[in-house]
Amino acid sequence: MRRVNSILTIIMFILFTVHMVSGAFILLGIVPGGNEILAVVSFAFALILVIHALIGVKLTIDSLIACKRSGASYFKENRRFWAARISGFAIMLFVFSHMSSLGAKVTDGVPLLERFGVSELVLELLFVLSIAVHVILNVKPQLISLGFKGVKEYAIDILFVLSVLLLFAGAAFVVYYFRWL
Repeated sequence: MRRVNSILTIIMFILFTVHMVSGAFILLGIVPGGNEILAVVSFAFALILVIHALIGVKLTIDSLIACKRSGASYFKENRRFWAARISGFAIMLFVFSHMSSLGAKVTDGVPLLERFGVSELVLELLFVLSIAVHVILNVKPQLISLGFKGVKEYAIDILFVLSVLLLFAGAAFVVYYFRWL
């Protein structure tokens, strides 16, 4: 199950990157909304995200059962593991907010939002932050699980690229917010 989750994570990361960059271009007004390719990518991404989350929940439950059986949780020694789980659950909460605020109704190929105020902006920025935390916590273990050697160098490169993309997405949310004023 962990191997399947690793493969799904790679596919999800690629779809996430396409979704994030395309969505940022739409929020910035560079490309028009209602893009059918983005809709297909977003649907595929959401489907894989749900599977990834269900596997994460299953593995978390297994870990909790193992802790209970052993009588020792070793929480301090497993803080990274638990932080990754907590950030993953935070992402799931923010996904619903993201979908409700930006999964807009589309009329004649143009997305129509009812509102994008301060609360929506804050939630979207927290969403970006929770994704950053989750990926930072998981990129190195992911690379190890895929058998990469010299993981530190790959991890730093991936995190650099992701940081730039997440900054771009966060900036797009801020610009979009100011366009609503």
